[in-house]
Amino acid sequence: MIYFTDGTKENFLTAFLLAYRDEEALLASSETQLVLGQECVFVKTDLLRAKKAEARLAALDGGCLRELSLLLRSGDARREQIAFAYLKFLTEMRRPVRGMLAESAVLDAIKCLEAVTLEIHRMHGFVRFLECGSGALYAPIAPVHDICDLLVPHFRARFPEFPFVLHDVPRRKAAVYDGKNAFTAPLERAEIVLSADEKEWQALWRRYYRSVNIPSRERLKQMRAELPLRYRPFMTEFL
Repeated sequence: MIYFTDGTKENFLTAFLLAYRDEEALLASSETQLVLGQECVFVKTDLLRAKKAEARLAALDGGCLRELSLLLRSGDARREQIAFAYLKFLTEMRRPVRGMLAESAVLDAIKCLEAVTLEIHRMHGFVRFLECGSGALYAPIAPVHDICDLLVPHFRARFPEFPFVLHDVPRRKAAVYDGKNAFTAPLERAEIVLSADEKEWQALWRRYYRSVNIPSRERLKQMRAELPLRYRPFMTEFL
């Protein structure tokens, strides 16, 4: 049986309880393509059951719910199944299992978590803000994982007096800091007016990048490892 979830933690936990005794259970996002002939159910959120599962998991391992939140943000199409296998193994062992890397359910979850946290760390350095005419900052991004709101605390600490928008272009959503509060909102597209100085700053940044580059000592393979190509379309120095 395939249990389709809507991406929320509460819906996943409802599905977790429904699927727990099903040896053939497969949890997947509602965006996953159906397999011909395979039975499926679109899970409806049951807040009471979700709270019950949450309390049970928290009693076994206080850190697993934070891990679940990060797993559900992963761009891996298998994220729900990875989270399901990990939490099911946790409940079977009745204790924290994140150190048991010989178990495939644990290893898959840890790799998935590491990928999400690595991208959060990378994006702290890869985001390029544009200054708008209003003085607000705007940054289009295209992360692999659904992390735009998790980037807000870092930039809020760096620019506490400046409103900014982190626009996750592929997911059509944005994390917004208005100078006091932070929130997320749908954002199909953004039309911005750059400040008078922004183009000059961009040109200066590109000249600086070219000046420190040494063509005879390029390490393209190393550069792609440290700065993957997928992040470059929104980075000023590569435009």
